[in-house]
Amino acid sequence: MNICISADNNYIKHASVLIASVLHNAAISDELHFYILENKISDDSKAKIYQLKKIKNAEITFVPVDSALFEEYKNIHTHDYLTINSFYRLKMASILPELDKVIYLDCDMVVNSSLSELYNTDLKDFLAAGVKDVSSRRMNRKTRLPSNNLYVNTGMLLIDLNKWRENNIESLFSSVAKENSERIFTGDQDVINIALQGKIKKLPAKWNVQCSNFSNRSSYTKKPAIIHYVSYQKPWVYASWNYFVELYFKYLQLTPWKMGEAEYKKWTVNGKFESMLKYLKYRPLFFLHPRFWVAVICTYPR
Repeated sequence: MNICISADNNYIKHASVLIASVLHNAAISDELHFYILENKISDDSKAKIYQLKKIKNAEITFVPVDSALFEEYKNIHTHDYLTINSFYRLKMASILPELDKVIYLDCDMVVNSSLSELYNTDLKDFLAAGVKDVSSRRMNRKTRLPSNNLYVNTGMLLIDLNKWRENNIESLFSSVAKENSERIFTGDQDVINIALQGKIKKLPAKWNVQCSNFSNRSSYTKKPAIIHYVSYQKPWVYASWNYFVELYFKYLQLTPWKMGEAEYKKWTVNGKFESMLKYLKYRPLFFLHPRFWVAVICTYPR
């Protein structure tokens, strides 16, 4: 299974958590090859990433990418916390010419099961596969796509790279970015959704459960295969109220960046308590929102 990640030295720690989660939950028969599209990752950080093979043996290849190749996307509107690295996925077909198929994963994710079922999905005539974005309806409206269009969250994509090459998709992405700047609000995600409209296969929600707090989740499944910490409340923000945050720290402890006992307690036990207080200040009447009670009913057995 080919798995592609994009990271720089600021995000390599979070990439290590993602990789550790994949390795920890892989089936014995899973053969994994990670391709890390990188921008000036230090030798020390690379050495730490290679240590993750102790969890389960896998191939890990660092692929240097020249950010100058993405000048055309430099002024495309996107989230403030995203860097030019997020656009690397747009040129995977040429950056990784030897690969036929790949799973692309954002670094703000953890994986909770084997990826073999996902990787072996039959794409048929589709160019990619993904999970509906939690804000799909709003994003279709903002990007002026049809209301019934499948607008996917591109944090996880299963991609047929051969079809991307055959259909010159990289050139299409470039044209979309140049000709539709007024329709693009979330960077490469909008570019992909506009360019590949009707050519993306819908996957079960478990493969990209987008969450920002207890009630704000794209799916209330009790067995998420991939958890995506969307929005600015990332697990590495102290006292983050993002749901499933404890899994980030579980997998962090499998990496060379693992915390000492006192620090781990601060971020998990103390941090969880402080996150509740912080959320109460942010949204004191959260219990009046119908979605909160839907989340409770779906999450806990009655």
